[in-house]
Amino acid sequence: MSKSFDFLFDIGGPNGYLTHRVLPEFCARTGAVARYVPVLLGGLMKATGNRPPWAVYADVPAKLAYDRLEFQRFISANNLTRFRMNPHFPINTLPLMRAIVAARHEAVFEQAVEAMMVAMWEDSINLSDPEEIANAFDRGGVDGKRLLERASEDAIKAELAQNTASAVERGAFGIPTFFVGDEMWFGKERLAQVAAALG
Repeated sequence: MSKSFDFLFDIGGPNGYLTHRVLPEFCARTGAVARYVPVLLGGLMKATGNRPPWAVYADVPAKLAYDRLEFQRFISANNLTRFRMNPHFPINTLPLMRAIVAARHEAVFEQAVEAMMVAMWEDSINLSDPEEIANAFDRGGVDGKRLLERASEDAIKAELAQNTASAVERGAFGIPTFFVGDEMWFGKERLAQVAAALG
């Protein structure tokens, strides 16, 4: 039986993108399977009272500078040269993440996630615009119109809401979050600890 772990993600978070890019090598090295769990980052943060670092550390410029340094170190260490900070960040990812949930039901989940990661964090597309979302899905080889139509279904909406609520119940407060069984780790910098737990 394969080892596995949960990866909680939202397309709208740059650290989720960076994690997504390093997971193939991580999984090959550990022999583990990553179970991608789409959640709504905005809902997760609201439910837990979490705030982004730029707000929390507004009066601590050295901390903000160090966070940026660590971010760049991760990019450099993993040669993630295609990453671009999206000028439209932050965005409301609710319609987008509902479409990602719908993609699993349409059996195009992996392609849909990859298409949105590229659009948001490599091509700097404004994914607040439903037309741009649909076009980005199409470029990634999936039917954008179909996914956005399904995103409006009550069952799809409920699934994303339940994923997010369950994440809060498990102790999650941000992205990326990992679970190996009931053990939780937050942040891409914790992947070595996730690997140790899987081992």
